[in-house]
Amino acid sequence: MTTILEKTAGLVAFVRTVDAGSFHAASRLVGSSPSAVSKSVARLERRLGVRLIQRSTRRLALTSEGLAYYERVAPLLRALDDTEDIVQMADTARGLLRVTASVELGRGLIASWAQAFLAQHGELKLELSVTDRHADLIREGYDVAVRMGTLSDTGLIARKIANLPIVLVASPAYVERRGRPASVEALQSHDSVRYQMAGRPYPVTFADGAVIVPNGRLDTDDGGAIRQAALAGAGIAHLMQFAVQDDLDTGRLVRILPEVAMPTMPVHIVHAYGRQLPVRARLFVEFLAGRMAALTRSGGSSVAKTAALRRWPCGSL
Repeated sequence: MTTILEKTAGLVAFVRTVDAGSFHAASRLVGSSPSAVSKSVARLERRLGVRLIQRSTRRLALTSEGLAYYERVAPLLRALDDTEDIVQMADTARGLLRVTASVELGRGLIASWAQAFLAQHGELKLELSVTDRHADLIREGYDVAVRMGTLSDTGLIARKIANLPIVLVASPAYVERRGRPASVEALQSHDSVRYQMAGRPYPVTFADGAVIVPNGRLDTDDGGAIRQAALAGAGIAHLMQFAVQDDLDTGRLVRILPEVAMPTMPVHIVHAYGRQLPVRARLFVEFLAGRMAALTRSGGSSVAKTAALRRWPCGSL
C-alpha cells in the first residue's frame, strides 16, 4: 500500500519548478540544488507514469498532464504552506516573504525601508522583485504585489495604502533658457521629457480633468531616466513627487505650474489569499501602509519625511 509520504514525494519540487520557471530558480525556493530538484521531479514522473514537464536546453514547458496535475496540487500545497503561518504570532513570524513592486516604488521607497522591516522581524527573509511587469502572483509564488495606478479586475484582493502626489518639474537651466509656462495650454509650446508606454507617450492628466499629450523630443519608459534628463535640462517632466523631492529641496529642480492641481497616484497592495492573509504578509502590509501614511503626512519634505519615518511605529497603522 502506497503511503502518503510516497504519494507526496516530489510535489514541492514540481510545484516550485512550475512557479519559478526553471530548476535553478526553484532550487532557491526549496533550499536545494538544481540537480536535486530535477531528480525529485523525475522520480515523481516515474511514479505517476507520465511526463509532467517537457525539458529543453532553453526552457521548460508543462505537458497537458502536467498542467492538469499542477492545477490540482498547487492550491493544496499553498494551503499547506499557509496553515502554519496563519497560527503564528506576530513576534514569531518566520520564513520567506516574496514581494513584487513597480520599479519606481521598489527602488525609490521599499528598498530603503526594507532593513527597518527586517530588523523588527528577525526570522523573516524578504525577496523583493522590482519590475514594472505585473507578475502573476499565484503562478509565480508572490505573497503580495505593490502597484500604482488604477487596478484591473484581476480577482485579487486589493487594499489602497496611499495616494501619492504628482508634480511637473524642470531644471533651473531649462527655465532660464525657455521660461516658465503660464498655463496648461502653454505647456504644448515647451519641450517635455515624456514617459513612453506601449510605444506611445503617456498623457498628462490634471485634477480638473484636462488631459494633454505634451510635445517632446525625448521619450523613455523609465522614471529614473526621465528624472536624469530633467536634471540635465532636457525639458519638463511629469513625475511622482517622492522621486524628486530631494531635487526640489536642493533647487536642482523647480516646480512648474504649482498653482495647477494635479491628481494623486493611488498605491495598492494586492494578494490572492482571500481573508486568510499569512502573518508574514500581513506584517508587511501594515508596515508599508504605516510608512506610506507617514510619507503622506510629512508633505514630502525631505527633513519632515526623515523625522516622520523615524517616529513612525513600524508594523502598525
